[in-house]
Amino acid sequence: MATLLRKIGLIRLHNRDTEDPKHHHNHRGGGGGQQSASLRGKGGAKSGGHKQQQQQQQQQQHPGGAGDASPGPGKGKGKRAAEPAPRDKPPQPAAGAAGAAGAGGPRERAAGARAGPGPAAAAAAAAAAATAGGSLVPAARQQHCTQVRSRRLMKELQDIARLSDRFISVELVDESLFDWNVKLHQVDKDSVLWQDMKETNTEFILLNLTFPDNFPFSPPFMRVLSPRLENGYVLDGGAICMELLTPRGWSSAYTVEAVMRQFAASLVKGQGRICRKAGKSKKSFSRKEAEATFKSLVKTHEKYGWVTPPVSDG
Repeated sequence: MATLLRKIGLIRLHNRDTEDPKHHHNHRGGGGGQQSASLRGKGGAKSGGHKQQQQQQQQQQHPGGAGDASPGPGKGKGKRAAEPAPRDKPPQPAAGAAGAAGAGGPRERAAGARAGPGPAAAAAAAAAAATAGGSLVPAARQQHCTQVRSRRLMKELQDIARLSDRFISVELVDESLFDWNVKLHQVDKDSVLWQDMKETNTEFILLNLTFPDNFPFSPPFMRVLSPRLENGYVLDGGAICMELLTPRGWSSAYTVEAVMRQFAASLVKGQGRICRKAGKSKKSFSRKEAEATFKSLVKTHEKYGWVTPPVSDG
């Protein structure tokens, strides 16, 4: 009886193993079932690890393919997980895909376009600032020269106004401190020029002085306006041949009064006369002609030198 029952049990166990593939290799006994189960556990763990590794590789290769089907046993599950999405809401892109799209999206490109001119604008601003900074030096220097020139000329005017002998007088041209009309009232009374002034009722010799920006470190340009003179180192256009009026002969220590006294002496020494020739005496001097003549004589004297008169001539 026991043998029959054992046979029946073996038959049932054989049928169960045949019907259930999971127990196909466990028909030999309980020990064999436990060993098979442990092997299946190890194989399942290896299979699961291999599946996870494949899914990670696929996600790295296809960042936006979280809902895509993957080869192998997980393919059916991927499809089933992706099918309900259209009914509920559109599938959201993965974080990696969103990051990649955001990096090159229109908003970021627009931001890059806005940020692009930033360095160029900064460089342009720096160049403009450098240019402005470079232009400040000449501007400050010019302002300083103007202040020095103004202070010097104001002092000159005050000194001339205090002269007791009324040797010269000054009138500003168009109220400009840098453009003077100077009247020479006196020359040597023993000279022929003085006699000409008395005979022609000429009260003064009128001269024009214009002061450059760097005065008193450069000489003024001086020319005769009236009357029309001959000789006395007065040349065409009213230009005056005097070394101290050239950059080479000028000194910042010279004052307008000292220059005018030197000019009065040179007129007498050079036998200057008032022109009385018909048609020529009424012809006025020209500034343009005077400037051209003065430049020419400066070049000539720089080439051949200035003639120094003997000490006996004064």
